[in-house]
Amino acid sequence: MIGIALGAGVLLLPLLALFGWALLPGAGSGKRFVVEWPRDADASGAGERLARAGLVSSPRLFAWYLRIFSSAADLEPGPHVLSDSLGARQLVLRLTRSRLRESKKITVPEGWHHAQLARRLEESEICSAASFVRAVRDDGLRRELGVGGESVEGLLFPATYELDVDSAPAEVIRTLVKTFRKRFDALAAKHPEGARALRDQRGWGEHQIVTLASIVEREAVVDDERPVIASVYLNRLDDPEHKPAKMLQADPTAAYGCVVEPELAPSCAAFDGKVTPALLRDPKNRYNTYKHAGLPPGPIASPGEASLAAVLAPAKTDYLFFVAAGGGRHRFSRDFDAHHRAIEETR
Repeated sequence: MIGIALGAGVLLLPLLALFGWALLPGAGSGKRFVVEWPRDADASGAGERLARAGLVSSPRLFAWYLRIFSSAADLEPGPHVLSDSLGARQLVLRLTRSRLRESKKITVPEGWHHAQLARRLEESEICSAASFVRAVRDDGLRRELGVGGESVEGLLFPATYELDVDSAPAEVIRTLVKTFRKRFDALAAKHPEGARALRDQRGWGEHQIVTLASIVEREAVVDDERPVIASVYLNRLDDPEHKPAKMLQADPTAAYGCVVEPELAPSCAAFDGKVTPALLRDPKNRYNTYKHAGLPPGPIASPGEASLAAVLAPAKTDYLFFVAAGGGRHRFSRDFDAHHRAIEETR
């Protein structure tokens, strides 16, 4: 019995030493790496790959740890967000997308578009920015989620989430869209007449409501003005006195076109985040609502509950124009002469 115990101890000590080594933090300062993980990587190949990236000090020890405490077959192919401050155990938890890996709180601000969110997600090591941007427009994922339009833009609901680090982008999107649907359904139930009127009179569903709400989100600052701004855009679509007919003339839509399709519009070549007269004159920008009547192809940002509610229950006004008046507020006008005076007074 003593011999068996000694033999077991001899075998156990190296395992304990290997596990202890895996618990040590990495030698780096926390520099992020996006590693494209191949399919069918074996333990030795995994160790060598991470060593070349400067993520493990000993590829051989990493390979043995992976063989004994996990499995190379469980390594998820595709992009992973890793850090040189992670030890072997944490690297394996991420590469296998284990439920034991760390999670972080992430806030999605109102009015952000998907490219802004993608950068925050990578900075927080939730997923790579490039893979998230691709997933936003993935046809299969959109069909699975029942999303109309060309992407899931607008349905990445602004809220605070607890997300696992190094997640698959599709899982992040599913979480955000699930939250959107819950909040949107509650708002539609709260404003049934507005939802019914938009459906019956305009043929609008979720996609169109969210598109207009995203424009309201990008234009409004204070909540009490959101229903008024929504009414302005609805009036521009309906009022025969508004010229050009059915033109929303919303600056943020043209700017968004340069975010998602800069190669289509020549005016986007010089785009630096500011809307210029040249940008608003460019008909090749599909999102330019100065040149294309009606709603743009889809949402331009993530609207919050107040902007969604503003479209479901807009104010009753005859306004066709508004201009920033300072302090986050606007001056509203019915005719262009009054609008021009408001601009001059604001200046």
